[in-house]
Amino acid sequence: MVDSQQDKIGVAILGSTGSIGQSTLAVVERHPDLFRVVALSANNSVEDLVAQVHRHSVPKAVVVDSVALNSQLDLPAADWKAGPDAILDIVSDPEVDVVVNAIVGSVGLYATLATLEADKRLALANKESLVAGGPLVTEQLRNGKGELVPIDSEHSGIFQCLKSEELEAVSKIILTASGGPFRTLEREELGLVTIGQALKHPTWKMGQKITIDSATLANKALEVIEAHFLFGMDYECISAVIHPQSIIHSFVEFVDGSILAQLGFPTMELPILYALTHPKRVPDPSLRTFNPATSPSLNFETIDEERFPVFSLGVDSGRKGGTGPTIFNAANEIAVAAFVNGQIEFIEISLIIEETINSIKTHGITTINDVVEADESARHKAKEVVFLL
Repeated sequence: MVDSQQDKIGVAILGSTGSIGQSTLAVVERHPDLFRVVALSANNSVEDLVAQVHRHSVPKAVVVDSVALNSQLDLPAADWKAGPDAILDIVSDPEVDVVVNAIVGSVGLYATLATLEADKRLALANKESLVAGGPLVTEQLRNGKGELVPIDSEHSGIFQCLKSEELEAVSKIILTASGGPFRTLEREELGLVTIGQALKHPTWKMGQKITIDSATLANKALEVIEAHFLFGMDYECISAVIHPQSIIHSFVEFVDGSILAQLGFPTMELPILYALTHPKRVPDPSLRTFNPATSPSLNFETIDEERFPVFSLGVDSGRKGGTGPTIFNAANEIAVAAFVNGQIEFIEISLIIEETINSIKTHGITTINDVVEADESARHKAKEVVFLL
């Protein structure tokens, strides 16, 4: 048992009102002897953030949208700040040991870099950080004392399989994908799907953006790019397969032909707990364990890139290098927002992305300004394409 608050792991959760943030708080609440919540942040969900601050007695809170914060009259006792710069203050707080970056979108890159620059552990759920600014993140990891532990279930699985292994011994990394809600639909049927159908994921409960990405398989392309930067593997050595049961989260194949896999029932709370406590493992009776004798059959399928072209568009962007993934990610964010807002059909998401990446030249990344410029150009172009559809 930990004796004092100071001996507990200080946790800051960025994007605490989203699905990953809520799951992290659930994990922390079950282990009060291990963790203390030092700070929380949200974009504009002030009421939900207020409830979290009150429930967990959080001393510091940030709302990115200052207008939303100013509209809230009844705030619990805490150090309240507003604006994106206030998030950077959180990650450098000496009371914070681990930063959970659950911010949605490429804007999370700033917090990722700031956390690593502060030599903290980064529990990363914001995959767009690595997709948009992978070279900057890996450089900071090389040059600083910060640590990155992935929260994505697939990358957490790989991370666990690679523990104590030499990278030279790895021949392949294989990510798994559920296939989303439209796995069995033909291409012409995809033109008729609705936003409500797209948000009904068969195995995972996630936020709106990532659920749509799972339906298009954009999420799996993002994860391939993320794996490239996280584990230093060439794209030719990274692949993905459909696994509808979402029990096996990843495979790692070694040069001798051995394959290690990480298994577990679909819950983000397991990789979150591991990211917070690594290299230790902590018992958690609330997490469901896998019983091979009673589990469903495990099936695998190849990804049909004709029905789900966003996957290949994303992976090809990763292979281009430089700002290629940045452009893909920005175009995808705009396309998903347009679909959610009823401006386009589901199958037009891929058209917007393809037109955008074909229209913007890729460049190398040396500073964050390179990322920002590519991101802004891609968003502007993607919005043009949406308007013309």
